[in-house]
Amino acid sequence: MRTAGQNRKTNETDIALELCLDGTGSHSIDTGIGFFDHMLTLFAVHGNFDLRLKCTGDINVDGHHTVEDIGIILGRCIAAALGDKKGIQRYAAVSIPMDESLASVCIDVSGRPYFVYNAPRLSNAFSSDFDYQLVEEFFRAVATNGGLTLHINLLYGGNYHHMAESIFKAFARALKEAVKIVGDSIPSSKGVLD
Repeated sequence: MRTAGQNRKTNETDIALELCLDGTGSHSIDTGIGFFDHMLTLFAVHGNFDLRLKCTGDINVDGHHTVEDIGIILGRCIAAALGDKKGIQRYAAVSIPMDESLASVCIDVSGRPYFVYNAPRLSNAFSSDFDYQLVEEFFRAVATNGGLTLHINLLYGGNYHHMAESIFKAFARALKEAVKIVGDSIPSSKGVLD
């Protein structure tokens, strides 16, 4: 079982996270931000990742520190759980519809972080407790700290909730495919992924 856990405490957040890449979608998530809990639940369920997460953050300011810091820790746990990445599929591309919205996520578990995000309609929009601009901040932190080349494209959509949901589901499915064990060697002509 490929698992990792980390704790991180700053003046802005206190996070404990445990991740199993070879799970069943079991989850216990409490970030203090209801909408974000929902998105991370989608990540766990649709990726079949077991996720235990507890965060206390300065959400009295706003959700930025909480969302970004969880992205940092989740990315680090993904990288730690993968180890040397021996036998993984490495690449994946998934498109997921959510009603009128369609998101495409492409991943290379390369060990080299690179992030492309095309979802302009998510700017300047809010749910009751979540700024949709934080979707980009979260995935940038995951990609940077997870060593992922990650391209997210929101092809179209009308409802902000649906747009975010299609992105999180597509990411979960793409990551699930990319980390799937398909062989017994490092999937790189260099012999190493970093």
